Amino acid sequence: MSHQWDTLEGFGDDDEREEVAVSALVHIVDGVPELEGLDELTLVVTLDGFLDAGNAAVSAADHLESVSGGPGPLGSAGSGKVVATFDVDQFHDYRARRPAMSFVHDHYEQYDAPRLLVRLHHDTAGTPYLMLRGPEPDNRWEAFCSGVREVIERLGVTRTVQIGAVPMAVPHTRPIAVTPHATRPELMTGASPWRGELRIPSSAQSLLELRLGEWGHDALGYVAHVPHYLAQLDYPQAAIALLEDVERGGRLTIDLTALREAGEERAVEITQYLSGNAEVAEVVSALEQQYDTFRQAESAGQNLLAPDQPLPTGEEIGRQFEQFLAGLEED
Repeated sequence: MSHQWDTLEGFGDDDEREEVAVSALVHIVDGVPELEGLDELTLVVTLDGFLDAGNAAVSAADHLESVSGGPGPLGSAGSGKVVATFDVDQFHDYRARRPAMSFVHDHYEQYDAPRLLVRLHHDTAGTPYLMLRGPEPDNRWEAFCSGVREVIERLGVTRTVQIGAVPMAVPHTRPIAVTPHATRPELMTGASPWRGELRIPSSAQSLLELRLGEWGHDALGYVAHVPHYLAQLDYPQAAIALLEDVERGGRLTIDLTALREAGEERAVEITQYLSGNAEVAEVVSALEQQYDTFRQAESAGQNLLAPDQPLPTGEEIGRQFEQFLAGLEED
């Protein structure tokens, strides 16, 4: 049974009411033997619905579940012991994101209920870690952050690592860039490519990191830059880049063999298409020139804007790659 804050009459001060409200939103398993006596424990966070160009974060999370012994997808049997469950009805807008279900002949079955869970996994070396997966909350972000804080403090999490991906005007022929971020400079595992201040749309994940920093908990994350003409496809290369950083930031060991094989297959598909489509190849070439000019100027400490080499617009690239995307989807 869940409670709203404004119905908690009879309880003491505001702190007591908040504690009761948070407890109603998340159920945490007590006495998990695998977590006893640990000096360090990482929580990996990936929320569906935002910050996932190229399905990079979802692919990365699916891979973590598969190499941890779970056959994937989220919620399937054997994909990790559940150690915390959020009351998803408090966060999910069902009319905006309607779950799928099956109609078989004359009846309904197989309702894919949204689930927001924390599961226990083990990396390649046997080190235990936690992973929070599920749909990004549509509302009550502050309550969600408080619920995650409760999980962190009850289960002894020492660092939280978040992953995501955004579409960028970059070529697929260059290394995947990743923007790192953290609540403390000491947690950074690489330099941020950004200078100055950016005003961006917020997310439940970004608010979570902000609040964790304010509450004194270590949190860091990584956002991969995905070529925006590939943003609607599975792009394993971005998932690989994210998990390589999760290894460093989360102090985990991850077998990436299957993802690397998928990335090689995708690269072959893209190369084959470009070899027979000169116009599309020209667009990629323009992005390569812009990227290289940017990097050269950055290395020389000069203006990072390439003179007289404007980037193609999203509409221009979208038109050029319409056939490309359709061809890959058919395959």
